[in-house]
Amino acid sequence: MISRNDPCWCGSGKKYKKCHYPQTPPFTNDLAKIYLKQFGILIKTPHQIEKIRKASKTAATILKLLCEKAQKGITTLQLDQYSRKLHKEMNAIPAPLNYGHPPFPKTICTSINEVICHGIPEERPLLEGDIINIDVTSIVDGYYGDCSKMVMIGKVSEDKKRVVETSYECLMESIAICKPNVMLYEIGDVIETIAKKHHCSVVDQFVGHGIGVGFHEPPQVAHHYNDLAIPLAPGMTFTIEPMINAGVKEAVIDPKDQWTARTKDLKPSAQWEHTILITDNGHEILTLAD
Repeated sequence: MISRNDPCWCGSGKKYKKCHYPQTPPFTNDLAKIYLKQFGILIKTPHQIEKIRKASKTAATILKLLCEKAQKGITTLQLDQYSRKLHKEMNAIPAPLNYGHPPFPKTICTSINEVICHGIPEERPLLEGDIINIDVTSIVDGYYGDCSKMVMIGKVSEDKKRVVETSYECLMESIAICKPNVMLYEIGDVIETIAKKHHCSVVDQFVGHGIGVGFHEPPQVAHHYNDLAIPLAPGMTFTIEPMINAGVKEAVIDPKDQWTARTKDLKPSAQWEHTILITDNGHEILTLAD
């Protein structure tokens, strides 16, 4: 990823900050070649965008149905079983299943209370006062869509309510600025500013990411203050998924399952996520259910 002190994308040999920063590459037919060469970013074709749109709509539909089922007394394992059923009915493949090292054992992530992300569904029932993030990534015809939502189970504490609402505000306000020529780091600026306003912290150990042709593609989309000076360009598809904590930002990975990430101080955390497309004049949220 290019930063201010890296060589400029134009090939002049000058540093980016001394050449075209904060100017941007011209959006020409050579855009895809420039972005692939300089940043490793795959600018999607119209055909690929339609396929990613379909996968994203499928993921959003499955997520909506799972959130409706997430009520007091149901276990996260039951949610995973329902996810398997829905994916099969919609001719989709759950991307998390057997992903990574060690292989992720379930089809969705279910992260409760102090769990930041990558919670593994189990026999634990949802309780009054819980907050849960359900994260769905679906593969349809070989293309990916990724999204997550928070669900509050009954009456929750003020800290839990604050992180749920703050994370949603961070997501939607950071999406709102997305359009061609906006710098990638500006997403993190928006998120961190909002989080600080609500006396929350931003997790920096996990990031959003490019998606569509693969599960995790360049670029990384940092949610905290950063200097990733990559101009957004039409045809980019990526996730924004701010993880917001009520206490400290640090995460601790469970040494046994090597997936579950919890807040270091065990205070609540929340996350919302969309897959978005950069269009010629702005953006499109691809993971909206009907």
